[in-house]
Amino acid sequence: MNNIKQFVENSLGRWRSQRSAHHLTFRHFEAVQSVIDIVAISPDDPAVIELCQLYKVDPSQAVIPFQMSWEGESDWDENSEVKGSCILVPIPDPNVPNRGKLLRDQGYAETIAAASDYHITEDGTFVLLTSYDRAAAEEKIWFANPNLRFRVSLIKTSGGSGVVTASFSSEIRSLSGN
Repeated sequence: MNNIKQFVENSLGRWRSQRSAHHLTFRHFEAVQSVIDIVAISPDDPAVIELCQLYKVDPSQAVIPFQMSWEGESDWDENSEVKGSCILVPIPDPNVPNRGKLLRDQGYAETIAAASDYHITEDGTFVLLTSYDRAAAEEKIWFANPNLRFRVSLIKTSGGSGVVTASFSSEIRSLSGN
């Protein structure tokens, strides 16, 4: 699995996620349990076309755009419901099939549109690098088997010198549809 189409196809479905995060800035540990839904959307979807236009990318270059939505609970604050949704549009490099851009209408570290660079390693690990105004994010996702995947995320200072947040997630595909 060294191309984005295979990676996204393998990721489609409902996932139960357990994430542990260390917020180094706050010296706080957080546990989050959530349900993540990943569904393919049409390349003709207005949100996909709008996102491509925002980054001056021809929508025909998009490969398997998808929507990711999540809902869960954090132990950090009893009232803090973890909930959101974003559109993601992979744009593979035409010359290097395991590399490209991932356009998002909302970023991971900042809730603004983001264009990330991705590559997929020889062992199938998806690596995503995103630069924001005030931070940089590095995320790695890999499959242990078709229904179990792992995700490691680092949020760094914008210069990349300091780690602000480090998290690890294990995600199990929900086969029952719940």
